Amino acid sequence: MQRRQFTQSTAAIGLLILAAHQQARALSLGDLTERDATQGIKVALEKGALAAVALLGKTDGFLGNPKVRIPLPGFLEDASRLLKLTGQGKRVDELVTSMNRAAEAAVPMGKDLLVNAVKSMSVTDAKNILGGGDNSVTQFFAEKTRTPLGEKFLPVVTKATEKVGLANQYNKLAGQAAGFGLVKAEDANIQKYVTGKSLDGLYTIIGEEERKIRQDPVGTGSAILKKVFGAMK
Repeated sequence: MQRRQFTQSTAAIGLLILAAHQQARALSLGDLTERDATQGIKVALEKGALAAVALLGKTDGFLGNPKVRIPLPGFLEDASRLLKLTGQGKRVDELVTSMNRAAEAAVPMGKDLLVNAVKSMSVTDAKNILGGGDNSVTQFFAEKTRTPLGEKFLPVVTKATEKVGLANQYNKLAGQAAGFGLVKAEDANIQKYVTGKSLDGLYTIIGEEERKIRQDPVGTGSAILKKVFGAMK
């Protein structure tokens, strides 16, 4: 009899602890002001953007990362195997390397634009990101910065890829292939293709860095991140 009462008491205590925990969580979420939430997401995105620029804007930032490494587009990736069989493998490798080096050189130029996009973020933007899916961060940065970043990246990419003679041959061949639907029109120019892929890679890594911050806000050492994302766990 006493054993049954002890078991029942233990179970009751467990339920009380669970209820208290749930209530504390609800209170912590409820205590978050709109200002806190917006500030939290701004800090997270700025940290994520700066971390992504640091990771990608260095030697092998793109070339050495399979997630963002820029390959030849479409059928040209397959055609490169034939070129290698005809003894042009070194030139193909040089082109791929120059494409990725161009991206690595361009990315640091986007730091100020990325930070300014975060600082000018509206409450609505913050809500969309907090309540959005895995690609909400990518969508935000693409909408706010893709066009101006593309304009900044293109001259850097052009300068880097023009050093490789095969780049001009690529544009000629890709232009012809685009007429047959073998290559997307936007991929028919190597400079524009690399610029687009540079931005895709940048936004991908920013999203990854932001998710890391959400998962471990305490590890960032930021009080506002701990408060906002800790309350959401």
